[in-house]
Amino acid sequence: MPHSKNTATFPSPDHDHGRCVTHTLRRAEEMFETKGLRLTPLRRRVLEEIAGSHHAVGAYDVLDRLARKGGRRLAPISVYRVIDVLLEAGVVHRLESRNAFFACHTPHAGDKRQIVLSCEQCSLVAEVPGEPVFDSIAKAASAAGFTPTRSMVEIAGTCRSCAAVMAA
Repeated sequence: MPHSKNTATFPSPDHDHGRCVTHTLRRAEEMFETKGLRLTPLRRRVLEEIAGSHHAVGAYDVLDRLARKGGRRLAPISVYRVIDVLLEAGVVHRLESRNAFFACHTPHAGDKRQIVLSCEQCSLVAEVPGEPVFDSIAKAASAAGFTPTRSMVEIAGTCRSCAAVMAA
């Protein structure tokens, strides 16, 4: 679910995640249509598995989940190809540090880069706007005569819920 300025970046542990999945699937349908892509049944199933929580999951986790739900065991390359399309459509992002994937629950324009926050305690992942940070990175790279092909900022730490539990 998109977060308003008055809502925490990380959802509370008891939030209605079904609304997040529904919202993500609706956005995916719109994004796929806009990009001229098809949201096939397999792409939808893989997206549902990735969007099933606010955690980053590996491709093999997705394979296992799909197999447990009664589907035939897919080849890993099939899931990786689907994930590539979901990444291209902008509905899934890669958590580079863990080679895992998470659903984009925060709608943002494709040209707006986000900072990824990853909780080391519970593995929740969230995005926050990062344009000023990326602008600084671009200026530093330019000053060094360097042309980046991509940049990402991931920050590992502790979410508010885990910090509260640790403090108790």
